[in-house]
Amino acid sequence: MMNILARGQPGMHSNAELITDFCTSLLLEDGLSNNSLSAYKSDLAQFSDWLIAHFDSDQSPNTSTSLLNTNTEQLRNYIFDLQGLKPSSLNRKTSSLKRFYLWLRSTHRRSDNPALPLNSAKQGLRVPKTLSETDVVNLVNAPDVHTPQGVRDKAMLELMYASGLRVSELVNLPLQAIDLTAGALKVLGKGNKERLVPMGEPARLAVLLYLGHTRGELLHGKTCDQLFVTHLGGPMTRQAFWKNIKRYALLAGIRSPMSPHVLRHAFATHLLNHGADLRVVQLLLGHADISTTQIYTHVAKEQLHQLLNNSHPLGRGH
Repeated sequence: MMNILARGQPGMHSNAELITDFCTSLLLEDGLSNNSLSAYKSDLAQFSDWLIAHFDSDQSPNTSTSLLNTNTEQLRNYIFDLQGLKPSSLNRKTSSLKRFYLWLRSTHRRSDNPALPLNSAKQGLRVPKTLSETDVVNLVNAPDVHTPQGVRDKAMLELMYASGLRVSELVNLPLQAIDLTAGALKVLGKGNKERLVPMGEPARLAVLLYLGHTRGELLHGKTCDQLFVTHLGGPMTRQAFWKNIKRYALLAGIRSPMSPHVLRHAFATHLLNHGADLRVVQLLLGHADISTTQIYTHVAKEQLHQLLNNSHPLGRGH
């Protein structure tokens, strides 16, 4: 009976079908990105493969290769087999299982939640990679603004740093979302949550130059809803921008690992270094939980040292 369930006989859900239904639910209800959905799908498919490898020939009535009939002992054994992973990776896979089995229970496919007793692995503080303010200046000045691509790329770098955008938010930004007069833009973030984000004057001028002299040149008469486009007349992609920012980092003399997200980290860190309120940074980043934003406080050392020197009785003149 258990193996019949796992193989998806008529009238029964296979593991692949359950995973697809779950990911579809996440897309419709939470508006998760394709990357997030792919991660959930990969994590659950890996667990499904593990079940089949370990229990496919097991004739015990208490075990099954179906995700519908999994028990807590199987889940714990699977997590134990993953102990070689980094705690962050292990916790992501555990979180995927917890959310999947919560969904099975909430949709009445199961009456219990076998993942409820699972504990997260202990991990140290994750320190986000960031850039110094000098590095950021060198990075945004790296594109050759005598070329259309350089004007566009400088505008993208300036805007990403000025507004703390995720790379997906940046490349998907509609043309009508930006208000150059007000110096602000509407951003559609995770979970389809919209937020209004200001931009600084350097970013506004860079985008203004791009819109006035470059975007039409890159489009070659074609039309595109997205703000940032390529010479092919279509929207900039995450992959293309990722390659661009790595190339500009090398030109700027930045040798540490570089990605678009590092510029978002720099945005948050530098705001806190200059005295910004943590909850304001949370709103600008589009974080649902302030605990996610608090990771940046550890790099705001300049502010903490100044507070100590100004407030502690032994901090002055010693």
